[in-house]
Amino acid sequence: MNKITTLLFAVALVWGVTESAFAGNPDRQGEAGAAQLLLNPWAESAGLHSMTTSFVSGVEAMRINVAGLSRINKTEVQIGHGRYLEGTDILLNGLGVSQKVGESGAIGISLMSVDFGDIPVTTTDQPGGTGSTFSPSFFNLGIGYAHTFENKISVGVLFRGVSESIADVNAFGFALDAGVQYVTGENDNFKFGIALRNIGGRMQYGGEGLTTQGPSPNNGGYELTFNQRAADFELPSMLNIGLSYDFLITGGTHRITVLGNFTSNSFSQDQVGGGIEYSLKDFFMVRGGYRYEFGAGDADTFDDPIYTGLSAGATIAVPLGKDTPESRASRFAIDYAYRTTRVWNGTHNIGVRISI
Repeated sequence: MNKITTLLFAVALVWGVTESAFAGNPDRQGEAGAAQLLLNPWAESAGLHSMTTSFVSGVEAMRINVAGLSRINKTEVQIGHGRYLEGTDILLNGLGVSQKVGESGAIGISLMSVDFGDIPVTTTDQPGGTGSTFSPSFFNLGIGYAHTFENKISVGVLFRGVSESIADVNAFGFALDAGVQYVTGENDNFKFGIALRNIGGRMQYGGEGLTTQGPSPNNGGYELTFNQRAADFELPSMLNIGLSYDFLITGGTHRITVLGNFTSNSFSQDQVGGGIEYSLKDFFMVRGGYRYEFGAGDADTFDDPIYTGLSAGATIAVPLGKDTPESRASRFAIDYAYRTTRVWNGTHNIGVRISI
């Protein structure tokens, strides 16, 4: 328990230092970059507005609360796909693998990319387009480890590389996530989680694309190449605190989980929300949530959050073997989620999971 106490203190200390240096308030909204770190390609957690801090497990935990990475049977492989803001043709793709290490630990790797499609190239001389296209490359790769102590407390840490580029301009940085989950109750039905996400150094764009041609300042009749330095930017750090309770009916055949979650954002308004999930033997699940951002809907605001509102999702799982309590952890599952958005036509997520 001394190790756990030390880790909890370290997480609180790191967050305290972060908040003092990057105190979150709406006046700083838009100052952070690498917004891809706020996107979620996984359908199961997206159905609850990514508010599953207290009980997320496996591959999805590397996006929400890495402490849940160790709460798997043995191996989990997951593929996720999202249509971000339907109508924009922006796609999210995710791939992750988690593997048990020993009796209580697990290691995982997760990759997410953003597909912007083909964007026409325009210039000052040809504002209607040159006939060619380009496609930005945005992706992040995370490697995490989590350990569960006596099946009650899980702790985890994740390191993530973040890359954003086009043909002649790029930026790269590193981010750190850390999290804790606590499970208690007669049937382990009360869960609490805290996750610190996207802590890292500043990023800055560079490359040949930031150079321009201009006349010599000495009027020498020749042109010089000037390099423009881009401003650096911070990562969208946040703190998530969540809790949930499982109501088990008829010996656990039916489960109703209620949850609440609070998010403290360093570069935007804080968020609060809740949700509910119904499960039939963990083979069929439906879920829904609502998230509210403080300050949303105020008069004369143009920066209202995209995802304030409702979310919903469902899961169908097929056991990979005989239906016994021991074998239910081995299954193939299909997840779907939809989140309403303030603009465009919402975001759709679909994914498949194999757990053995």
